Amino acid sequence: MESPRVLFVCSEIHPYLPESPVATICQALPSAIQEKGFEIRTFMPRFGCVNERRNQLHEVIRLSGLNLIINDSDHPLIIKVASISAARMQIYFIDNDDYFQRKALYRSNDDEKLWFPDNDERSIFFVRGVLETVRKLRWSPDIVHCHGWFSFILALYLRKSFKDDPLYMGSKIILSLYDEPAPERFDDDFRKKAYNDGVRSKDLEQMAEPTFENLMKVCINFADAVIAGSPNVDENIMNYAIENNKRVLEYQSPEKYVDKYAEFYESLLTRRRRKNKRLQ
Repeated sequence: MESPRVLFVCSEIHPYLPESPVATICQALPSAIQEKGFEIRTFMPRFGCVNERRNQLHEVIRLSGLNLIINDSDHPLIIKVASISAARMQIYFIDNDDYFQRKALYRSNDDEKLWFPDNDERSIFFVRGVLETVRKLRWSPDIVHCHGWFSFILALYLRKSFKDDPLYMGSKIILSLYDEPAPERFDDDFRKKAYNDGVRSKDLEQMAEPTFENLMKVCINFADAVIAGSPNVDENIMNYAIENNKRVLEYQSPEKYVDKYAEFYESLLTRRRRKNKRLQ
């Protein structure tokens, strides 16, 4: 039997970025899951504060070169890679000069209350870049595990824009929620920017008011499961997942989460196998 495949889509990974709830788990979890017999691929944005020389990033020419249209403008997709030697793990970086050259993650270093107005576009570019690159790799994930709000809209695009792609058919989507800083509100044109092949107006109805909570609800609509990655995640969002019959894993301590996540993956894959068997 082939090893199950897990695609990790992470907004932050240590040591490329400072330690945070997201960055710390996204360094340790993929490596530990790989040691448990899973095959993995791991992606993050190439934020401008990632030191390319120190971390030995280099461009993968064969994967770069695609242009993604965001808000009616072309944006070149650049793919870079680096390795965390101690973890025996390769990281793919999604890069673009328009979105990821600034020396900060999501808000100004000069004023922490000033969120970048194009965070919505940056998130859309990131997740679409991941899905297009995995397609180029011809690597079919059994599970797509998204960490941090910046990665969550992937659920919408995988279920709608990529729904007929054989590579992603049957992939289970997990969203890990964290107690992390996030803008209360996005650009009023978020819905317009998010439209893409396969995405319809009704898919984004909840974003008529483009708040953070509403974005999380839209993403949960298209996910299979939600994990509390921090002990103090938003209760309203977690309750929304439960009320909409999503599989939910409560917060797990650092001593337990690797084993619990692996069990959670297996439970989702077992349900998928049973469903496929019934359809045969």
